[in-house]
Amino acid sequence: MDQITILKGHIIYTDTSDSFQVLENGYIIAHDNIIKDVCEQLPQKYTEEEVIDYGNSLIIPGFYDLHNHAGQYLQCGTGMNKQLLEWLNDYTYNLEKDLHDEAYANIVYERYVNDLVRFGTLGACTFATSSPVGTACLFETFKEKGLRAYVGKVNMVRNAPDFIIEDVYDSIASTEDIIMKYKNEPLVKPIITPRFAPTSTSESLKMLGELALKHKIAVQSHLSENPAEIQWVQELYPSSENYTSVYDKHNLLGKTPTIMAHAVHLSDAEIELCKNDNVYLAHCPDSNINVRSGIAPVKSYLNKGLKVGLGSDIAGGHKIQMNEAIVRTIQSSKILSVYENHEHLTVAEAFYMATASGGSFFGKLGKLKAGYELDALVINDDILYKERYTLLDRLEKFLYIGDDRWITARYVAGKKIDVV
Repeated sequence: MDQITILKGHIIYTDTSDSFQVLENGYIIAHDNIIKDVCEQLPQKYTEEEVIDYGNSLIIPGFYDLHNHAGQYLQCGTGMNKQLLEWLNDYTYNLEKDLHDEAYANIVYERYVNDLVRFGTLGACTFATSSPVGTACLFETFKEKGLRAYVGKVNMVRNAPDFIIEDVYDSIASTEDIIMKYKNEPLVKPIITPRFAPTSTSESLKMLGELALKHKIAVQSHLSENPAEIQWVQELYPSSENYTSVYDKHNLLGKTPTIMAHAVHLSDAEIELCKNDNVYLAHCPDSNINVRSGIAPVKSYLNKGLKVGLGSDIAGGHKIQMNEAIVRTIQSSKILSVYENHEHLTVAEAFYMATASGGSFFGKLGKLKAGYELDALVINDDILYKERYTLLDRLEKFLYIGDDRWITARYVAGKKIDVV
């Protein structure tokens, strides 16, 4: 027998990036996690069912973070005066080394996953570390919490300290072990994760591409984040036309669903390579500012037909809250519009990237409409806002100044999940 969930409140989501869909005092009716109807009046056949009435609260889709580093969570807000490559060597690798310890990894990852839930992120694409044991801890923590995730065991075989790099064959074997253990999980799935081209070799990338094709596994990595990094990739892979083609030639770009984080400095040729239904760019405005990488021309990418979602990119990004990533996305685009005559992004476009676009990487998610899975947040804002402002004004206020105290309920796959 179907499990029926009925939520009532002010329903807001984006069906396209152009504008919001708003239903005042509406009903969401889901059967076993799948939304069957979103309507103004409760159909007669449901009058005997329990209705969870959230009154004057907003009901919105959950947020989906397409790029972050669970293995760096304790580093948030540290080393923000460094550029990317300095930051990795001076801070990141030492922290990731410590997360090879199972007991320590369990403690850190539990805090990380609990904070994702607290701030309304219902799905995350995340990098663990190069440790198979630590990566398994992260999988189990997500499973226990009931959150959606793609979890990657990081592959890195050169250009990092000896205490964190792996033998290429050990790296591939342990990655396949993780894939086999978790690939049939309903909510938490493995993802092929070369850290980035400079810590890979052509041999390791080739073998990872073969794994992705063999197991039909998604891929995530970094792309064109920083000018110094781009120059380094050109030196390491002189036969490749550009950074993007390094991944493309090794079957790691769009042969299976792919997330490339940052993409701040793409050439026209690289943009063409990324025009693939399987390729998502993860825009990470906080980290792009913090490590001085630049501002990605996201509006231009959208106009050219690229798929773009948002990432917190902790710990290059200093906060895990996706509502803040939405705001910084808008603000960054406004700065770019002043100095380079670009169009800036609207609230609807940035919200769409954090919900519908990011959600589509996980499945039929990110919209509160029939046929989609039920992932949702309930936002209970201040009574003064409720009395004075429109529903869209209230949503904008939550995005700009709200925090976890405004989120009074969280639903993943139709089930309410609790904050610890």
